[in-house]
Amino acid sequence: MGKADFLSPKAISNRIKAKGLQKLRWYCQMCQKQCRDENGFKCHCMSESHQRQLLLASENPMKFMDYFSNEFKSDFVELLRRRFGTKRVHNNIVYNEYISHREHIHMNSTQWETLTDFTKWLGREGFCKVDETPKGWYIQYIDRDPETIRRQEEQARKKKQELDDEERSARFIEEQVRRGRDGMEDNPVYTELKREDEDEKGLFFSRVSRLLTKTFGFALKVLSASLFALKATASSSSVKRKDTSSSSDYRKEKKKKSALEEIIEMEERKKKKESSVRTDYWLQPNIVIKVVTKRLGEKYHKKKAVVTEVQDKYAAVVKMIDSGDKLKLDQNHVETVIPAPGKRVLILNGPYRDTEAVLEGINEKNFSATLTLDSGHQKGDRVDIAYEDFSKLA
Repeated sequence: MGKADFLSPKAISNRIKAKGLQKLRWYCQMCQKQCRDENGFKCHCMSESHQRQLLLASENPMKFMDYFSNEFKSDFVELLRRRFGTKRVHNNIVYNEYISHREHIHMNSTQWETLTDFTKWLGREGFCKVDETPKGWYIQYIDRDPETIRRQEEQARKKKQELDDEERSARFIEEQVRRGRDGMEDNPVYTELKREDEDEKGLFFSRVSRLLTKTFGFALKVLSASLFALKATASSSSVKRKDTSSSSDYRKEKKKKSALEEIIEMEERKKKKESSVRTDYWLQPNIVIKVVTKRLGEKYHKKKAVVTEVQDKYAAVVKMIDSGDKLKLDQNHVETVIPAPGKRVLILNGPYRDTEAVLEGINEKNFSATLTLDSGHQKGDRVDIAYEDFSKLA
């Protein structure tokens, strides 16, 4: 059966399929032929041309492997140099870009089994700087081109010359400053005033002194009068301001406060009172707490315990309810336990600290609970306490 015509749909379809990348398992590196499916690869392996290539390779197998290895290395390094320069890049990114070319050398025909082995080899031979990270291997091309080295040396020399010029100018400025200071430190030389005609000079200075006295005397009178007027106006205005401010304060005091303002003031005083009696430590003996830290493992995480002893206000010795183990924990590693309604609790913070109470109900929206005080001088009163300010009694 003959081949399809060049412009027939089948021939065009075959050329389109052959244009793209195919599977590596159906590629013959010896013959440099890519097959499209398993049947085509099988037929190629049975062909005479493939058999001849195998006979040639069997005579000197290392020669062919070295050739393919050198080709793969040179193409890979050239792509790395042109595409990425001396930037640090992931080796898999470079490899994927390299194999996107249809006529590339496949790695299974080289002396390296994996890309990692090839990356390590590049680092040992000095072609690239390689480093391993949790995300994989990264490579950085080392440019040993004589032109690049000459350019880098030229830049280093220019930079050194600029630094030398700056140091030279700084030294010159320091020298000028030092000379200026030395000149200022010299003691001044005083000379005697000599006059050729004593009468003429004395007459001139006496006239000038009389003229200055008259001028400055008049100016001082005008200035004192203006200052007096300004002082009088300022005092009158200050008296008026004082009168207006005192009258406005009197009206404000006379005005009665509304009921809403009184409630707001009461709430503020209550908050100030609560904040004054609150502390940053809350642990108490004989209460039930829950372990929230994960550092101790799943055995104790989210398990309940009883506080047996409090040490230094912020640490506690607890006894696990399930296993009976004793642990020493910080208050940041535990949290309070909210029992069922009707159970007894202990208030740990706020104005009702160290007071026993009975849990009546829970308000989930406000993250608080209604408690009935069971001890103290306010026994029987109902109060709302936040979750973190009380805990179940053991």
